[in-house]
Amino acid sequence: MKNIMKYVTVSLVAAVLTSSCAKKLDLYPVNDLTPEKTYATAAGYKSVLAKIYGTLAITGNSGPAGNPDISGGLDEGSQVAFIRMFFNCQELPTDEAVVAWNDQTIHDFHDMKWTSADPFLKGIYARPIYNITLINEYMRESTDDKLAERGITGADATEIKKSVAEVRFLRAFNYWVMMDLFGKSTFITEADLIGTTLPKEIKRGDLFLYIEKELKAIESELATAKSSEYGRVDQGAAWALLARMYLNAGVYTGTDRYTDAITYAKKVIGAGYSLYSGYGRVFMADNDKAKDEFMFAVNCDGLRTQAYGNTTFFVHAACGDEGAEYGVGGGWYGYRATSALVNLFSDPTGATDKRAMFTTSKYGTSPAQLTITDISNFDQGPHVKKYVNIRSDGGPVSDSKKEFADVDFPVFRLSEMYLIYAEAVLRNGTGGDLTTALGYINQIRTRAYGNASGNISAGQLTLQFVLDERARELYWEGHRRTDLIRYGVLTNNAYLWPWKGGVSSGTGVDSKYNLFPIPSSNLVANPNLTQNTGY
Repeated sequence: MKNIMKYVTVSLVAAVLTSSCAKKLDLYPVNDLTPEKTYATAAGYKSVLAKIYGTLAITGNSGPAGNPDISGGLDEGSQVAFIRMFFNCQELPTDEAVVAWNDQTIHDFHDMKWTSADPFLKGIYARPIYNITLINEYMRESTDDKLAERGITGADATEIKKSVAEVRFLRAFNYWVMMDLFGKSTFITEADLIGTTLPKEIKRGDLFLYIEKELKAIESELATAKSSEYGRVDQGAAWALLARMYLNAGVYTGTDRYTDAITYAKKVIGAGYSLYSGYGRVFMADNDKAKDEFMFAVNCDGLRTQAYGNTTFFVHAACGDEGAEYGVGGGWYGYRATSALVNLFSDPTGATDKRAMFTTSKYGTSPAQLTITDISNFDQGPHVKKYVNIRSDGGPVSDSKKEFADVDFPVFRLSEMYLIYAEAVLRNGTGGDLTTALGYINQIRTRAYGNASGNISAGQLTLQFVLDERARELYWEGHRRTDLIRYGVLTNNAYLWPWKGGVSSGTGVDSKYNLFPIPSSNLVANPNLTQNTGY
């Protein structure tokens, strides 16, 4: 269980992005470990591989804080952690989340008023590029010549060569994050040595083609779907990312690819994945038991991956003095939802649709309790109890102090593939049919209700229903901003929710906020980069 994470704490070649080297867009080792030392043995390769996976869960090399792998005046816990910052970008600008804190510019996210000087955006821009830099180094050190030079042969060499396909997937995934959030990216591969030339910029359409090509190139090199060690990627993850990309291809490239979305969703669905019994259990401390539902999950462990920006953030930030109900020692009094999300459920109490996890013993779902008149008042608005550091079997969690969570973060799960299939069919993609799509939707709803009482008819299966169902099924998992953009309602007045645009009743904003700006510090450092329109 979570075997690869036991290697995370091993000393590695650790690179830090500092304020001084950021001017050169350069990453450099800050300790005396060199590639020759780090990659001297097969165990060294395994340690670096764990670090590469770990960059999605941790923020440094020595525990929760104090030795960050990205600095430059950024807060380690809140501004360079992948899961936390991805959540802020994907959820705070939508109807699914607001934050009570007043830390720097954090309110600009749900107000949709951010600028290119935003420190949080600087962090989420740096994180994927840092991750990609590590991956590129790993690939350069994993050639046949390098392995032979170090005397690594046989099964060890074979395993390392197989892992190259995994890190290529992770590089593609990090580039997808850049494509989705920023519309383009600094572009570096294993062929680009650090510090030699300034990285080029890659535009959105070209980046889409690059990611697509990479994922298809490694498809036959990855382990077959559902055969990898839990927490490591295989063909299922590659197919899932392709399905997600194709669903959004019209946004990314200007050309719809709904037929391809159906094709790859079907590949995943046909690989033997299954919905885990009980929706709430998918987000508990022992959710590694839901591995048959996950194409890929970021492993989080209360002892091995201590950080303030992985699922520890989800659990603590969503609760206040009711921390025991969330399985932690205390809450951070931070994030909650808006009434618009709650109102998508016919019964917000969770008595029928178990996905409606909005109340605690202290906070109810009456209209008065759902209304937010003061963003900074954590007591106002619906609290979300989706992620909890409690095991479904009643056993103890890893961290006896209950400070750091064991909950894994599901990047791709089967229900998303069902929803992709249904939406792509409704958008006239070929290779699927409405009857099958309806069946998939009702499988999702049967689990949610515990029976068939929530099932819908063919006439109820519309694009608007799918958008709403995606919110009910996938809220707080990092999908909502992308979904609202695809439906054309993130920024305009077509759909308003409380505090959209910083107005209590909601208001439309400039369409430029469909993309985040390239951080100004990166533009100054690298003249090859260009700013997004409107910033």
